[in-house]
Amino acid sequence: MAEIGKGVTAGKLASNVQKRLTRAQEKVLQKLGKADETRDVVFEEMVANFNKQMNEGTKLQKDLKSYLAAVKAMHDASRRLQDCLADMYEPEWFGKEEMDALAEDTDTLWLDFHQSLTDKSVVTVDTYLGQFPDIKARIAKRDRKMVDFDSARHHFANLQKGKKKDEAKIAKPTALLEMAAPSWAQGLISAHQVAQTNLSYNQAEEELGRAQKIFEELNVELQDELPVLWDSRVGVYVNTFQTMAKNQEKFHREMGKLSENLNDIMTKLEEQRELKKGEKKHEAVKSEEANHSESAASAPKGAVTNGSDGEMPPGFLYKVKAVHDYAATDGDELELKVGDMVLVLAFDNPDEQDDGWLLGLKESHWVQKKDLKGKGVFPENFTTKV
Repeated sequence: MAEIGKGVTAGKLASNVQKRLTRAQEKVLQKLGKADETRDVVFEEMVANFNKQMNEGTKLQKDLKSYLAAVKAMHDASRRLQDCLADMYEPEWFGKEEMDALAEDTDTLWLDFHQSLTDKSVVTVDTYLGQFPDIKARIAKRDRKMVDFDSARHHFANLQKGKKKDEAKIAKPTALLEMAAPSWAQGLISAHQVAQTNLSYNQAEEELGRAQKIFEELNVELQDELPVLWDSRVGVYVNTFQTMAKNQEKFHREMGKLSENLNDIMTKLEEQRELKKGEKKHEAVKSEEANHSESAASAPKGAVTNGSDGEMPPGFLYKVKAVHDYAATDGDELELKVGDMVLVLAFDNPDEQDDGWLLGLKESHWVQKKDLKGKGVFPENFTTKV
């Protein structure tokens, strides 16, 4: 049985080799113009569209997967940022639990977005392109069978011509045949030659019929399928990009809400910081006022002291140094130059004090004139306490 199997395999191999040689010979003859070639312009246009469609679909698949990879990279970057924020966020800060929940929701949203793109867009394009290898192989097979059909057609045509010539020769036996065989045998020889010629002719005709049938079956199937496949591209593109648009719209809408929540948390954290800063400042001012009251109680009437600084103007609180120039824009404002030392005074009416502004008198004016005529208001953030 093994030997028979080998024999069959060897025979099939030899047959395939012979087919390739016959096809190669036929193509050479067609290129040289010595044999006509079956042409179908409409089908060739279909194949051109098929190749274009396959190339465009392959590019779409490649770019879509690149987009998906970019989404994955953005997800990874977003996760690292959220982890970084979580590591820095101290437990006593505002919205610690809200921050943790927001990070989890953000991660889930990225995962859903990536998965939706994969399931509804990438899979659609993959399925669409999955049709092309089989059809491409059948187009190649149809081309081979067309060459086989042309070869069988030309072989049969050549036999038809040869048959007519042989019949003419058989009708008129050559002198050699007449001399080599008795007259009664000449008819048998002629009949044998006719039989051999008819056998080859019949075999070629059968082979032509088989080749034509195989070619036409493939040809008809592809002519039905290729236009349908060509028209299907529009639906695939619409479905792919429409699905992407919907997923993107949903993702960005939900991400916008999370971003708004993050902004609110950061805003309230800043407000909390400013509030604590204000409380500390208020406590410091109260402490300064208490110290000032104690000093004023022990100082001579009409003067306020500040430790070893000597006599100070009434209402003196502490000293500041100008770190920026300030040009007064109103008559009650104090002009400042970098380096000016200013004696900060208490407002007669605390309700008149604007947030971020202080009342003061330049130390140089007080030292020279010992009056309060040069006092004025100035922005606190243009100075630093000394």
